[in-house]
Amino acid sequence: MAAIQYTDRGTAVRVTPAGRALTQAVLAALGAPSILNTQPWHWRIDGDTAQLRADRGRQLATIDPDGRLLTLSCGAALHHARVALAADGVAAEVAYLPDDDDPDLLATVRHAGPAARAGTTVTAEPQRLRRAMGIRRTDRRPFADLDVPEAALDRLRAAATAAGADLHVVRPQDLVDVAVAAGHAADVERADPAYRAELAAWVRAGAEDGVPPGTAAAPGPRPVPIRDFTGTAADQVSVYAGGEVADRHARYAVLVTRGDLPRDWIAAGEALSAVLLTAVGDGLAASPMSDVVEVPAARAMLRRMLGDVGHPAMAVRIGVLAKLDAPPVTPRRRSVSTVEVVAEPSPDR
Repeated sequence: MAAIQYTDRGTAVRVTPAGRALTQAVLAALGAPSILNTQPWHWRIDGDTAQLRADRGRQLATIDPDGRLLTLSCGAALHHARVALAADGVAAEVAYLPDDDDPDLLATVRHAGPAARAGTTVTAEPQRLRRAMGIRRTDRRPFADLDVPEAALDRLRAAATAAGADLHVVRPQDLVDVAVAAGHAADVERADPAYRAELAAWVRAGAEDGVPPGTAAAPGPRPVPIRDFTGTAADQVSVYAGGEVADRHARYAVLVTRGDLPRDWIAAGEALSAVLLTAVGDGLAASPMSDVVEVPAARAMLRRMLGDVGHPAMAVRIGVLAKLDAPPVTPRRRSVSTVEVVAEPSPDR
C-alpha cells in the first residue's frame, strides 16, 4: 500500500512503505561528514531502491582533483543511511558501483524487508550509532588533557574493520612522522594560490554548505597541525587561538584501504563514518584530518610510516572533549537539492 511522502517543497508524492523507509534513512544521512562540508551526493529513491550518486559539480578541483575525497564523503553518507535503516529494523542489500558505464552511480541500496525476517541479527548497536548521528559534529577545538582509553581505540579499530578498512592508531614514537607529513601538506597547499582561493570560497557564513567560520581553528601549537584557515572568513572568529600546546593527550589514527580505487574510497568513507559514530557513542570526539592526504607526497610519507602496506585514505584526531557545549552546527543543504523521490503510479491509472 502506498503512503504519502511530503517533500520540503511542500508537495506530496505517493511512495511505497519501502520507499518511505528509504527516504527517512537518506534524510538522516544528509548529516554525514564531507570534505569542507561540500555534501557532494545525490540520492534517488525509486520503489524499494535508493541510488547514491556522486555530484561532480561539488568536487574540489584543486584539493581533490581525483575525486578521492568526494567519493569518500559519499561513502560516509552511505554508511549513515545503512545505520538509519538498521536502527529502524530494516535489512538492506547494497550493490557497489553497479554500472560500469555510469561511474557516478556509487551504490544502490535495496530495502530487503524487516531485518528479523531477512535473517539479519538485530542488535542494539545500530540504535546507539543512530543516536550518535544526531549529535556528531566536526570539532576542531582542543581536547581535554585526558587519555583516550585503549579499550575505546580497540572498538574504533573494530568498527573500521567491519566497514571495510583498517584503522592504524599511530604509536607515540611515530607521531613525529605524521606531524612532518601534515606540515609538508600545509606548506605545499599554502604556497598554492589556487588552493587558497578554493579554501576561502568554501569558508562562509549563512550558506547551506561549506565551513562556517565559527567552526574553524586558528593556528596554534599542536602535536600534529590541523588545517590552517588563515586568509579565509574564519580569521576573526576561529574557535581556538591559544598559545599553549593543545591536544597533548590526543591520539591520531590513519584509515587505510587495501587498494586505491573508487571502491576502496567508498569503503574508506563507510569506515570513517563508523569510526566517528562509534567514538561519539563512547563519549569521545573524533574529527577527520583530510589535509594530510590531499598532497601526494604527504600521503606517501604516511604510507612509508605504515610500512608501505595499504593506502592512507584519511587521518583522524581522537580525544576527550574539553568542553561540554557542542560546537556550532554545520549547515546542511535542503533535501530538495539532494534527494529525489520517484512517485508511485496513481492507483486509478
